[in-house]
Amino acid sequence: MIQNFGSTKMNKQDLPIAIVGAGAWGLSTALHLANAGYTNITVYERAGKIPSPYSAAWDLNKIVRAEYEDGFYTKLALEAIEGWKTALFGPYFHQTGYVVAATGRAPPKAVKHMEDALATIEKDPIFAPGIRRLDGAGDFKTYTWQYSGPLTGFKGYFNRLAGYAHSSDTLEGIWKHCASIGIKFVLGEEKGKVARLVYTGKKCVGVETADSKTHKADLTICALGAHNAALLPSLGQFVTARSWSVAHVQLSEDEVNLLRGIPTTNIRDLGFFFEPDPKTRLFKLCPLGIGYTNPGPNGVSLPPPERLPPPQDFIPREDELKLRQLLRETFPWMADRPFVDQKLCWFADTADSEFCIDYVPGTDHSAIALSGDSGHGFKMMPIFGKWVKELIESDEQHLQRWRWKNVDLTDQNWGEAVSWRIGKGAELKDLIAAQSKIARARL
Repeated sequence: MIQNFGSTKMNKQDLPIAIVGAGAWGLSTALHLANAGYTNITVYERAGKIPSPYSAAWDLNKIVRAEYEDGFYTKLALEAIEGWKTALFGPYFHQTGYVVAATGRAPPKAVKHMEDALATIEKDPIFAPGIRRLDGAGDFKTYTWQYSGPLTGFKGYFNRLAGYAHSSDTLEGIWKHCASIGIKFVLGEEKGKVARLVYTGKKCVGVETADSKTHKADLTICALGAHNAALLPSLGQFVTARSWSVAHVQLSEDEVNLLRGIPTTNIRDLGFFFEPDPKTRLFKLCPLGIGYTNPGPNGVSLPPPERLPPPQDFIPREDELKLRQLLRETFPWMADRPFVDQKLCWFADTADSEFCIDYVPGTDHSAIALSGDSGHGFKMMPIFGKWVKELIESDEQHLQRWRWKNVDLTDQNWGEAVSWRIGKGAELKDLIAAQSKIARARL
């Protein structure tokens, strides 16, 4: 097959490809391209090892579910779930089932989103046998006998098809597999950190790493998630780096065994949690909300380049209160336990929750941007790289929804308009100031 990256013409599969970022989407892209016969793939990652702490998937677990308000993504997620059941991805997938609910105090927006998502699957012949509506504490405890809290006003459903994947383990496993089939990896803050894209005229001809070395590539694929706009500033006009809080409770071995196999639980007006991780004995919780941005002088939001300024290891007070209420409703014996390993998880967000899988405009088909996971992209990891392969082979993004957007939304506060989020957003600087004030008050 003779085609071109940019203006170069030869066998496309032999041309050098640089993938920037070894997170879920970067690794999936490398895997699918290699499986399709591309022979010259190099992945650059600033972390010294994989899983990378710069990836949103550097985490214990992520929800794998297929209910969406938009049936387009439902179909894709069902395909992805089949991918999770293969020998390569299966060791990291746990089909525990999925409990989704709203409390009796939930705002109408949270209830509506839950009902709209349920409507896309409740009568679907694939889902229907595994769906049951739940109304009241008795119904919920039928599926999760370990719930010991009051479950006040809980209404929702159980979905047998869904569950979660161990995200960090997935990254490590797929990285090792990719390396074993000939994909090259360059890791580390000097050799693996891409400082800039290199251009000759309008064409991207490779990358320059932090050690000032240039690496030639006929196609450069930017898969840096929330960090992508650092290399592609105009991407930041419609993709926003946003973060959500993550916290954990340290459990004993007996407590881990007590909660083993519980369904992934998502209470739409409070937060969600998973069965405990048996290796670390950590029970992970995440509050639901709008999230937090970090805009610079140009309005583009990016994660902090290094660690947060002091204080570290915290989540906003409002999020802590949500999580403690979530525990009081479900596992009250855990509600006053200290939270450990608290952090903000950064992702690449779009106003319409659509992905961006497209050539960067004005680069003569020599650079591709993969972004806009919008908090629901990890579950697609088994199949995501297929869409990048299709883009390369067609030389055009045929799906309007996944095209690069020539709009500037940096001055628009659209986070609260997203249908599946409730609450108020904030900027990182305000969170840090509030936390510093609390810390000083305790002295």
